[in-house]
Amino acid sequence: MGRIEKALEEALKKKRAEQPLPVELLPGNGSSGDAADGPSAVAENPYLVTINDPHSVIAEEFRKLKTAVVGLTKQAGFLNTIMVTSALGGEGKSFTALNLAVSIAEAYDHSVLLVDADLRKPSLNEYLGIEMGQGIADCIVDNIDLGSVIIRTGINKLSLLPAGKGVKNPVELLSSSRMKELFFEMKHRYADRYVVIDSPPLLPFAETQSLCSCMDGIILVVRQEMTPIQSIKDSLALLQDKRLLGMVYNGVAPESLNSRYNYYYYNRYQKQVR
Repeated sequence: MGRIEKALEEALKKKRAEQPLPVELLPGNGSSGDAADGPSAVAENPYLVTINDPHSVIAEEFRKLKTAVVGLTKQAGFLNTIMVTSALGGEGKSFTALNLAVSIAEAYDHSVLLVDADLRKPSLNEYLGIEMGQGIADCIVDNIDLGSVIIRTGINKLSLLPAGKGVKNPVELLSSSRMKELFFEMKHRYADRYVVIDSPPLLPFAETQSLCSCMDGIILVVRQEMTPIQSIKDSLALLQDKRLLGMVYNGVAPESLNSRYNYYYYNRYQKQVR
């Protein structure tokens, strides 16, 4: 963890203690049984840039990304299950999945279920200030009903399916037939909303390749001056027969941003995000 990340987290803890700002839980578009009541999102979290810094370059690039994704996924019916992954760890996939999901949920006519399928390093509940409870792992292992573990985040029209309990064998779980059944259920049970999935990195872990086959679309995150060219090539080779929607190129300086590149944004916090 870098010094900037530590300083941000300490500042966030101090702000929570001095000025607790509860956020009202807002219902989604589904039935009352679609999401369990839970802690609201930490609205002051600096990594929720699309909410807390909506006029920034980063937030604008996420809105461009949202527009591109919505356009691509509505060309042939409604391709609602979208996986966000990266070639390697630390490239910003979770940060991207979160802010993309928020951007889509802010649109007038879209709701989003955000799924933390990175069972090795779950992080979305931390970003949202939600204590880890039951989640996708519990649905697979203990056959818990999907609707009972989905949490209203406090961000309008955005619900979260957390990773759930820690498991020793994530590759077996995420590659199982039960996992495929669960994603099939998400797609059709919540057919009126986007399902944005944060997955493990593509190259290090076999389960991510298995998850790809369950998705309507895939977004690949790479980080400037971090992701080796060969890793990008290897990732694209693995995704060649999958529906790759595009790439998010992370870590670009703001002066390098150009309106022609809808998938670029600058991570000004310089955090080694997951």
